[in-house]
Amino acid sequence: MIRNDLRNIAIIAHVDHGKTTLVDGMLKQSGTFRENQVVNERVMDSNDIERERGITILAKNTSVVYKGVKINIVDTPGHADFGGEVERILKMVDGVILLVDAAEGPMPQTRFVLQHALELGHRVIIVINKIDRPDARIDEVIDECYELLMDLNASDEQLDSPILFCSGRDGTASADENVPGTDLTPFFDKILEYIPAPEGEPEEPLQLLVSSIDYNDYVGRIAIGKIERGSIKVNQEVIIGDYHETKKPYRGKIVTLYQIAGLERVPAETATVGDIVCISGIENITIGDTICDTSKFEPLPFVKISEPTVEMTFSVNDSPFAGREGKYVTSRHLRERLFRELLKDVSLRVSETDSTDSFKVAGRGEMHLSILIENMRREGYEMGVSTPRVLYKEIDGKLCEPIEELVVDVPETSVGAVMEKMGTRKAEMVSMTPMGSRMRVVFHVPARGLFGYRNEFLTDTKGEGIMNSVFYGYEQYKGDIPRRLNGSLVAFESGEAVTYGLYNAQERGALFIGAGTPVYEGMIVGVSPKPGDLVVNVCKKKHLTNTRASGSDDALRLIPPRILSLEDSLEFIADDELVEVTPKNIRLRKKTLSNIQRAKDRAKL
Repeated sequence: MIRNDLRNIAIIAHVDHGKTTLVDGMLKQSGTFRENQVVNERVMDSNDIERERGITILAKNTSVVYKGVKINIVDTPGHADFGGEVERILKMVDGVILLVDAAEGPMPQTRFVLQHALELGHRVIIVINKIDRPDARIDEVIDECYELLMDLNASDEQLDSPILFCSGRDGTASADENVPGTDLTPFFDKILEYIPAPEGEPEEPLQLLVSSIDYNDYVGRIAIGKIERGSIKVNQEVIIGDYHETKKPYRGKIVTLYQIAGLERVPAETATVGDIVCISGIENITIGDTICDTSKFEPLPFVKISEPTVEMTFSVNDSPFAGREGKYVTSRHLRERLFRELLKDVSLRVSETDSTDSFKVAGRGEMHLSILIENMRREGYEMGVSTPRVLYKEIDGKLCEPIEELVVDVPETSVGAVMEKMGTRKAEMVSMTPMGSRMRVVFHVPARGLFGYRNEFLTDTKGEGIMNSVFYGYEQYKGDIPRRLNGSLVAFESGEAVTYGLYNAQERGALFIGAGTPVYEGMIVGVSPKPGDLVVNVCKKKHLTNTRASGSDDALRLIPPRILSLEDSLEFIADDELVEVTPKNIRLRKKTLSNIQRAKDRAKL
């Protein structure tokens, strides 16, 4: 049977190319919202961190109805660190919308996701977005899209993909770049015409592949997936198992069944082939499992998720300020939370260490792990986090390391500075292309060479540079790369930072704290311009003497401190340092807090 009343699509694009804004337009023009309804921008970015950063982190489902046809839409993340979200979601859809910025063209993350879509044989509609940008270069971007499809060995049918020209912000689409559109009707029509309708046997026994997991405190795990064969109904008895036989098949029951209508999950009694459904009531179900009818158990193969490349150690916070600000502070809390994250994030790996107080957490990149840390601190967790480390592999007896493909768009005047920095990081230049007054340069650089580089890059390009990287592959170890040339300014004693102490300390380097900040011995309060750590006393007060009062000198002027974000802190710390993360503060500290003990350890070396 062919379900002509249904289409399943995913929207894939590089970060900031306008996926979520286009979905806004589709929801508004399909009548999902009332005429007078107040709707936020980027309505699909429901998570606080997504709204703050303007990026999509979690793939989300929505649907619109157009000419009596229900179109299920999956809005996917554009950042490579969340590629695991996209890889598994592609199993739920029958076609993809490739969204490309009219000025920037296809970027490395676009390539990464598109490759998986083409391998699954999905049809592609190319949408050139932001055609109203003053720096749009539409003809060149069209050529770049076709070159990308050829590079990825697209089939003849995929190479004949239709092209539409959009302005997601204005909610318009057109088949001709010279004729501006008035609404998204051409876009909807092209989806119905070009994306194949789901096919399957509704009379056969049920077969449903779980592609996503949501979690709810009231009903537990919610499995989301597409029905590949047969039908499903509430209270149906089923068998759950996986293709790779990592666990024994077990029986379960469908307690509740939901379909997606607009932004809401609507209870349903039954669903059939091609429908994307949400199911609750089955314990221990995970991504990649197949739900089958009890009469015929046939698990489906699941896409192999790319391996993690970066690892950090999460440990219990053992600083003098531990337990003051957080709600969950013990190793049991930390362990439970990390293993709970594994249920819905297939790209994450968590492993125990020799110590019961620390865990190794591996992910796809610094941003992937920093989002996890940010979510945990907002939930009330305290922890200490080590510096990121890359995961090496041994291939044919040789030590190999992960290599990233880095694409930078910079003003011509900044190219020299960027190339000099890339040289010290063992990068190889692949190509250099002029784009008006700017240059696009592509490098292959070891993943560890990018740690701590983003801030330097913004300084070198005067804030005008754009950098994006995506995992390229494993290559032989490139040799030693210096992590950080500057030392830290370390607090001498516990107490409260005062103006007099900070005034004397700021002559030694840039400070991270202001007056009135509580500090403890071994806490990092600033950065030294020279190699090697310096111990400074920021709690030092100016005492009264018999000749003058403590405040009679000139007022001391402090340079405003440099406040580090979580990402900045993770980039900054050296191997012997930690980031102390609590719900209210982010502090940097030495692993060994005692200044005397660190001096003894250095003397031994």
